[in-house]
Amino acid sequence: MTVIGCPRAEIASEMRARFAFRPREAWRHAFGWTLQETADRINEAGAGGKGAVAADASLVGKWEKWPGPSGRRPTIAVLAALSEMYECSIDQLLDLDDRKAMPETERRVLTRAMDRSTAANHPEPVSALRLESTGSQLLHIAAKESANWATWAEATNVGDIAVEQLMADARALSEDYLTGDPAHVFMETRKLRNRTFSLLQGRQHPRQTGDLYVVAGYLCAMLAWMSSDLGQLRYAETHGRTAWLCAELAGHTELSAWVLSTRSKTAFWDGRLRDAISHARCGSARRPQGTVAVLLASQEADAWAELGAIDEARSALARANDAREHIRGEDEIGGLFSCPEARRANYAAAVLTRAGDAHRALEEADHALQSQPAHSYGTSAQIHIARASAFLLLESPDGTADAVAPVLSLAPEHRLEPVMHRMRELSSTVARSCCSRARPAVRLREEIGAWCEATAPRLIALSPDRGSD
Repeated sequence: MTVIGCPRAEIASEMRARFAFRPREAWRHAFGWTLQETADRINEAGAGGKGAVAADASLVGKWEKWPGPSGRRPTIAVLAALSEMYECSIDQLLDLDDRKAMPETERRVLTRAMDRSTAANHPEPVSALRLESTGSQLLHIAAKESANWATWAEATNVGDIAVEQLMADARALSEDYLTGDPAHVFMETRKLRNRTFSLLQGRQHPRQTGDLYVVAGYLCAMLAWMSSDLGQLRYAETHGRTAWLCAELAGHTELSAWVLSTRSKTAFWDGRLRDAISHARCGSARRPQGTVAVLLASQEADAWAELGAIDEARSALARANDAREHIRGEDEIGGLFSCPEARRANYAAAVLTRAGDAHRALEEADHALQSQPAHSYGTSAQIHIARASAFLLLESPDGTADAVAPVLSLAPEHRLEPVMHRMRELSSTVARSCCSRARPAVRLREEIGAWCEATAPRLIALSPDRGSD
């Protein structure tokens, strides 16, 4: 439209009709300016003595969105500055929604100014508008502006009790995931995350916004962990990135550590073992409180062992033990986001099995099974698999079969992707072992093959599309 000579007013009008822009946003786009370029021009005009308005890109965007929930009302001085910059009349920067939301005193001032402008058949000079608001009327307008801003600043779409309830609901879901149907808990977690996201799109006090980011971050991290368990690593990584953004915006150390633990887990099962180690180390470097420090060191050990770096794996296990002895606080969420002794011992048993230390692996696995709380069915299943692997190292096919029997009895909806992966590893190890032709070994491989045909990821893949339910 610029190329063919259309005037700015016509371009702004077309922008509003085609893209549903607010009036002030349409005029900015008609000039082809970014929010920052517009703010810079406003500030330059103020520095040159033409006005007393200061702005940044965020503020310009809020002026454009008003009277929407995330907007900020532009004062008369702001409208005058924009009018001068865009070379248009103030009424071209306003629509019916603007006028309805505007304080009565300002609406009267603008109406009189624009009436005189229409009579003279030219846009109202900014100086005339400023002269209109003088004396006691100017003082009254200034006081109303302060009062209106205070009302805006005080408004919030969420109370402290509501934020506490969101966190309590997140804790409940984290606990439910340890024993419940993972697909069902995933859907409930998604609903709670969407509620939290919706609240963040409104207005609340800065402290409440920070608290909401913490809730949203934990919920996204939970969705990431669950997605990984259900075999969807790409989606898990997406949730993890969003969780990390929430943690950074909230400036919350514990949340950051749990997000890094979650991302380490995703990277591990995706075969990106160096990334898994890096995430775990970054989380430990933040010196978090609670049991996440134990889990991060354990995850690092697991990744080193998978790489075949046994010395590094043993060193990380020692750090996990040290972290267990020096826990400084309690877990904020608990449940899925906790690392009780059973979970630490599970990692230790798996690492020691890869290191070929069957006797110590059995000690850790037995210790894990006797520990309270037992943690989740997924952790328990992996402990049994570690025991089975240790018995295989001791060339005991009967002991291997007995150890893995509880896993074979798991309900299909509880057969998560990591457990399935470990079971396939066990089957491959059995096939390579010296007792591979023994009847218990052959039967075990057949049972594992049948078991892997009915798992949680497979059930979800075969289930009807639930859409947005």
